[in-house]
Amino acid sequence: MTNMSVMARPAAGAMSPAVTAALLAAGIAAAVLAGAWYMQLVWGLQPCELCLKQRWAYYAIVPLGLVIALLAGRGAPRGLVWAGLGLVALAALGNAGLGVYHAGVEWGFWPGPTECTGPIGNLGSAGNLLERLDSVHVVRCDEVQWRFLGLSLAGYSVLISLLIAAIAGWGAIRKPIAT
Repeated sequence: MTNMSVMARPAAGAMSPAVTAALLAAGIAAAVLAGAWYMQLVWGLQPCELCLKQRWAYYAIVPLGLVIALLAGRGAPRGLVWAGLGLVALAALGNAGLGVYHAGVEWGFWPGPTECTGPIGNLGSAGNLLERLDSVHVVRCDEVQWRFLGLSLAGYSVLISLLIAAIAGWGAIRKPIAT
């Protein structure tokens, strides 16, 4: 007699594609966040409003990827793991879209949000105008602070987000190798 559920499980110590994909997604997202914080705190590159919004997906993908890896490693139902990897892919694809929007703002293809590209609002009375001007520091979304090989950080965020989405998709559709 053969137990089919035992045969469908990967060998002890072997990682399923879902575990691998979830750990890769979480690791890449964590590396992106570490790099963003390094550039901000060490290099002095201050993030604009859109840069900060692009971090949200990475903040979500790190714990979600770790939970999915844990669940997949413990034999959770395939549908649950598939749904979790689908959430990772959706978050990454949404972030890629936000990155495309941000890069388009940087290239001047369309206007950006008024929080970081519009005129400075009310500065108060003339008496404290100089004090207020000294305290205002708007990091503009349409000004690139750093480029590498022609791409800004928003452009790299698009590529990295698409990579995470592809990895999550691969982990969701790839079946474990039966031993």
